[in-house]
Amino acid sequence: MERILVTGARGYLASLAQLYNAGRYEFARVSHTDVDFRDPAGVERFFREKDFDVCLHMAADATTAHCEQDPEGTHRVNTESAIAIARVCRERGKRVVFISTEQCFNASPGAAPFAEDDEQASTTRYGQQKMEADAWIREHVDDYLILRFSWMFGLALPGVRPSPNILTNVISVLRSGEPAAFRVHERRNMTYAQRFAGQLPQILALPSGAYHFASQNGRTTYETARLVAERLGCPETEVDRLILPDEVTYADAPRDFRLASDKIRAAGIELGTFEEDLDLCLRDFGLA
Repeated sequence: MERILVTGARGYLASLAQLYNAGRYEFARVSHTDVDFRDPAGVERFFREKDFDVCLHMAADATTAHCEQDPEGTHRVNTESAIAIARVCRERGKRVVFISTEQCFNASPGAAPFAEDDEQASTTRYGQQKMEADAWIREHVDDYLILRFSWMFGLALPGVRPSPNILTNVISVLRSGEPAAFRVHERRNMTYAQRFAGQLPQILALPSGAYHFASQNGRTTYETARLVAERLGCPETEVDRLILPDEVTYADAPRDFRLASDKIRAAGIELGTFEEDLDLCLRDFGLA
């Protein structure tokens, strides 16, 4: 059985991947309690001692505020340790799968959706840190996958706690009855997380390269939130009351960092639209 060393093993997507593929792979779980990702040299020593066939590197400090407040510390986590892991994989002839982000394109020139080879530019430290590791791997490693994820969404399962996402955020608003504002000047893809977990074997078999993993979405974040509320059965008057437009954030420089997924779909990975993903998720969890 192929042995996959997965970092960030307790995170949402890593937990989901393990749940969906428990009988197919032997997972070696690594989290921050096993190794300090703020110590790249220690990370490199740790990984040199591990036995694995593929490294699925999902550990990161993705909190935007933390990356801005502690750029040096988060650079060690998001960039230097990722490079250290990729270096070990290269030297041992093992495939590294690096999880990157749509945030690499949040200030890119040109029109979205962005393809894999389009120019990257980011206004956030997190995006910049991921860009640096992404570029190093593409330049120095032969056998790699870089998966640039959109904002992923889903709901809780046993042993799997989702990160905040468009669906959980809207459900929270509907349950509390407290209005919340969603961004009018932001467009981004949003993808059902089970698309990744359920297709992990096919993803790991992809030819070496960078791929965008994103279901397509032409709506603003505000319009998307309204759609979610409507699909959950919220009356239009309540949608109007609870789902408010944030017309201030990014008003001076609207953000559109949607990713094109043509390349990965042409390679046989199934992705659709946000609306299709939302309906699939709601059916899976008995909410449709």
